[in-house]
Amino acid sequence: MISPSAREAFEFFTKQAIKGALPASPEDSCEVSVLEDVSRIQGQRIVILTVSSYLFRAMTLVYFTLDAKLKQHLAAINRRPVDELSEEEFLDVLGEVGNILCGAINRDLAQHFPYLGMSTPNFLDRHCIDFIDELGAGFVRHFEIVVNDSMKLYATLAVSEFADIDFRADTTVVEESHGELEMF
Repeated sequence: MISPSAREAFEFFTKQAIKGALPASPEDSCEVSVLEDVSRIQGQRIVILTVSSYLFRAMTLVYFTLDAKLKQHLAAINRRPVDELSEEEFLDVLGEVGNILCGAINRDLAQHFPYLGMSTPNFLDRHCIDFIDELGAGFVRHFEIVVNDSMKLYATLAVSEFADIDFRADTTVVEESHGELEMF
């Protein structure tokens, strides 16, 4: 069982991680809201990010379509003109954004759980989400993400517990940080 306070903490950490990872600059706005109507979720592909411990597996799935708006945004994050990036490079940038997001969730959860591991970003077809119930998640939350009032993405948080999970997080403290993208 995942307690109500743990659910609140997982949701808060995920929202804060998204807000920190997706903006291309500190001036960008990024609104994350809970989405009740999952039929509104759009995106041809998903990137899956996982933080795991002995007690749980928290998967964050970000839905995307590599369209002109997303390409422009990823180019801005990478600080290169959009026409200089190949499709593979756009996915690399999105993977690095995913690493920043996953790292932020990992840092927040590390304050409550001593042993955590992170996955590398995995890209799958959107239809794989049809099998999310197979994960046996005890807590699932869907989000709508709006960057600069124009670009929409969607995300799902699915937490599978292997034991009872109960912890509290200080959700009143919001640390503003924007990870730097470093390409190797």
